[in-house]
Amino acid sequence: MNIGATLVGQTIAFILFVWFCMKYVWPPLIASIEKRQQVIADGLAKADKAEKDLELAQKKAIDFINEAKAQANEIIEQANSRKNRMIDEAKQEAENERSRIIAQGYAEIETARNKAKEDLKSHVASLAMLGAERILNKTVDRNAQNDIVNQLITEI
Repeated sequence: MNIGATLVGQTIAFILFVWFCMKYVWPPLIASIEKRQQVIADGLAKADKAEKDLELAQKKAIDFINEAKAQANEIIEQANSRKNRMIDEAKQEAENERSRIIAQGYAEIETARNKAKEDLKSHVASLAMLGAERILNKTVDRNAQNDIVNQLITEI
């Protein structure tokens, strides 16, 4: 056997093998590799997009939380001002009620005082008449006595 012929045969067999591989084996492998590369690239792109969406969602959540806090603070402030306004109104109503009750009390006191004065005048007049009757030792009739008492009351 001739080494040159073997080498030439092996070279031809190698070239045929390479041609066969390039014609039938490599295209499906390359297509599969390219498909896998595309899937990986799409996955990375989706991961980047998801990461950006996550950052955007976090920013929106932070903005929403800040807005909610601001609204809560505003509501609390409104509630406090309403509470203060209600307290002031209640104080004013209580002050008005106190003034009304005091005025009513003064009016009742004045009425009772006037009634006591009238009763006292009537009693003093009766005592004066009794004293005068005893001094004079005579009885004055009841109608005349009442007229005198009323006259004395109006004069006093």
